[in-house]
Amino acid sequence: MKKILTLVLVSVLGGAITLSAYKFFLEENNTHNLSQAEVSPLALPVNNFSNSSFIPENSIDFTHAAEKTIHTVVHVKNTTVGSSGQMTFEDLFYGRSPQRPQIGSGSGVIISPDGYIITNNHVIAGASELTITLNDNSTYEAEIIGSDNKTDIALLKIEADHELPYTTFGDSDQAKIGEWVLAVGNPFNLNSTVTAGIISAKSRDLTGKNTQSFIQTDAAVNPGNSGGALVNSNGDLIGINTAISSQTGSYIGYSFAVPSNIAKKVVQDLIEFGNVQNGILGVTGGALNSSFAERLSVNETEGFYIDSVEEHSGAFEAGLKSGDIIKKIDHVKISKFSDLTGYLSTKRPDDVVQVTYLRNGHLKETPVTLVRNQTYTIPQLGIVKNATKEELKKYNTANGVKISRLGQTYSKYLRANGVKEGDIVTSINNNKVYNVDDVQEIIRNKSVYEPLRIELINSNGEVERYNFN
Repeated sequence: MKKILTLVLVSVLGGAITLSAYKFFLEENNTHNLSQAEVSPLALPVNNFSNSSFIPENSIDFTHAAEKTIHTVVHVKNTTVGSSGQMTFEDLFYGRSPQRPQIGSGSGVIISPDGYIITNNHVIAGASELTITLNDNSTYEAEIIGSDNKTDIALLKIEADHELPYTTFGDSDQAKIGEWVLAVGNPFNLNSTVTAGIISAKSRDLTGKNTQSFIQTDAAVNPGNSGGALVNSNGDLIGINTAISSQTGSYIGYSFAVPSNIAKKVVQDLIEFGNVQNGILGVTGGALNSSFAERLSVNETEGFYIDSVEEHSGAFEAGLKSGDIIKKIDHVKISKFSDLTGYLSTKRPDDVVQVTYLRNGHLKETPVTLVRNQTYTIPQLGIVKNATKEELKKYNTANGVKISRLGQTYSKYLRANGVKEGDIVTSINNNKVYNVDDVQEIIRNKSVYEPLRIELINSNGEVERYNFN
């Protein structure tokens, strides 16, 4: 028993001595080493606040918007007459080209109770007959009130014996990226089809020519949807479905709509004037980006850089100068060229817009009165503009437009023949021209197979005639 007690005491004493030695000689050293190796934790930004406006997907209800829209969207059938390509022996014998009716289809949106319908210009192009089918399967013949190729918008009219359901215009400028939308139309002749998506982007230009400003969505749109409605969750019209981006011709995730503010303005112009009234600032230049800004030695990478200001334009009268950077027009931020062209497409000549611009690092603001477009580009010749009375008198002519800049394609040839900037174009295809509107109308109505015949007076007072194929 004594041996056991002795053994226990020895063990306890040995453990105490060992623990004391560890505390005295080793623990301070280890603590020091640990503190050297300590690393601060990586701080990641985290939002710990809940978003009270978030709506769970299963709480979204599109039924109100669909019910409000579906009866206002119509089926547009376009009958054109064209060559069938299949010639009989009799066709060959008599030297005739066989003509066969060809039928295309699209969509349209009723925008008034008395039967005005908005659709795409490409839906009704070349029509010899237009038939409108409503959602209740009743059909009507449609009249073309007018169309605009630039915005791809057309206005039709049907005569019904009762008031029709119609869609009200929303404000497309207020539409936000990420907002839910519905596309309503007739894809593949499937009447009254509704698809849902969100606004993916705004002010999209598909051509690279800065002439378009589409709303991009991921709502499924296919052939036949063209001319149909893009509406918000309240059922208000915020766009006219126009295009898809696809290698197959069918929807793969990208669809594009003309903003309702542009479509509404085009419709109003067609009803009131018979054509589209375009108001311009009177500036030329380009949208800024990193490389362009570096080349210009400016610190801004967003906005519209003014390269030149057209004399006697609204921008000229307001004091805008080369080197100014337009940052905003009214309430619209200008980040790229299509922001500028898209907003101005909703305006007319004599409208006044508030321009916010940057000059020498200081933001300034000025009202600018928009003017009618004074220039037009003839690809074979160059840029022509309206001539003043003094300029016409100098060339001893009562009508004509002035060559502002020769185009690159034929400039060498034209200069070699004595044609230069300032000369006056008096006639195109045997039609006298008095302004750029006349030039635009003649060229727009010219057949693609018809040559372009230009008559002009050069600086020596000589009349010259040129033919371009």
